[in-house]
Amino acid sequence: MREIREECGVFGVYGTRKENVALLTYYGLYALQHRGQESCGIAVNNGKEILLHKDVGLVQEVLTEKIMDSLGTGNMAIGHVRYGTTGNSGRANAQPLVVKHLKGTLSTVHNGNIVNAFQLRHALEMDGAIFHTTSDTEVISYVITNERIKKPEIEDAVLSAMDILEGAYSLILMTENKLLAVRDKHGFRPLCYGVTSDGTYVIASESCALDAVGARFIRDIRPGEIVVFEESGVYSIDDNCGKAEEALCIFEYIYFARPDSVIDGYSVHKARLRAGAFLAKDHPVDADIVVGVPDSGIDGAIGYSCASSIPYGTGFIKNKYVGRTFISPAQKMREELLKIKLNPVRDVVSGKRVILVDDSIVRGTTSARIVRLLRDAGAKEVHLRVTSPPFVNPCYYGTDIDSKDNLIACKYSVNEIARIIGVDSLGYLNVEHLPYIADETGTKKYCTACFTGEYKTDIRNVHKYCFE
Repeated sequence: MREIREECGVFGVYGTRKENVALLTYYGLYALQHRGQESCGIAVNNGKEILLHKDVGLVQEVLTEKIMDSLGTGNMAIGHVRYGTTGNSGRANAQPLVVKHLKGTLSTVHNGNIVNAFQLRHALEMDGAIFHTTSDTEVISYVITNERIKKPEIEDAVLSAMDILEGAYSLILMTENKLLAVRDKHGFRPLCYGVTSDGTYVIASESCALDAVGARFIRDIRPGEIVVFEESGVYSIDDNCGKAEEALCIFEYIYFARPDSVIDGYSVHKARLRAGAFLAKDHPVDADIVVGVPDSGIDGAIGYSCASSIPYGTGFIKNKYVGRTFISPAQKMREELLKIKLNPVRDVVSGKRVILVDDSIVRGTTSARIVRLLRDAGAKEVHLRVTSPPFVNPCYYGTDIDSKDNLIACKYSVNEIARIIGVDSLGYLNVEHLPYIADETGTKKYCTACFTGEYKTDIRNVHKYCFE
């Protein structure tokens, strides 16, 4: 796909003794780098104060050895990797966000998008609030802080704030003595926690980040749940659980998450294999080889190959030192980066009828360039199979597609799209298969609004730059 800008990754650490929680967070963020390549940061609670460093760039660029040393030791830390879905890409909008208030300090990291942020911010500003960023995360912090002034404990404030905030949010909140993991009532975005061998608790957007720091997975945070980590132990507040229909974003399985993650009990890798198998059943074609577009198209290609008995081959080599192409804002530069990033293996595809598997088509421009790479490498035919249905609606819950204007499937038929991107045939995943790619029984509920238009909340003024 490589055309849709995604969301964010959050990571948190809670221990009962002082240790190098910053380094643990660094490794966790490194494992979550695929979720956001725009900016990153870490905040450490050393028992006396919260030390923060954040900036624009990748984890290894921003969090240098000197910076990591300056963060020192502590018993709590939170970290964030960002691609902004509300607000610009500047340092001010990088996270964690630290707010000092009458009763202490609140540090926040957020994955998702608040659909009523514009209205909430307006009301807060009319009451005298002064905002320093243009992201919806600051709105979340203000709402929680306002409730905290009135409530005896931070968890009470968060519980009240959850009745005010609408949309997608997986949060990790850090105070002077507590760490809280919070997931919105629908559970749009993933969040889980585990524990290391020495008893340090770790919270992350994906289970792959727990693996990266040697933590044993305990469980996913439930939709609507608050999990509190404090000196006396870990406990759950489930007052908001079951108050709304569960709606994990199906795109987590299709594209966002790493294939080695398990989300809400289901393997991302297996989900992509099943999506590929569904494509082989619904859109068969005579061909010589199946190839996948790295990285999120590879599992789908393997699934297609297994179901169709057409051999799988490594059709592209990916340059591991180039980030996802969307990190460059200029379209011309994205085109050049693709040539550096992906190179077809001529011996694999030359003279062959190729089935190309990718995760989605958004605008179509990147797909067309990838097809051209195969043609130039000698492919005789190219048949594109896509492990998602046509993308025909904006997403308001954590990606930056806030308009239909640039969605190719809103303007052209499947045959027209095939002609535009230069393939011999084109097949999308049937929308009826979506509930079954992760859960074979089809009983779990997902958010599929970008494909079906069935939104789980009221949609308001949530375009990306509404605060600029």
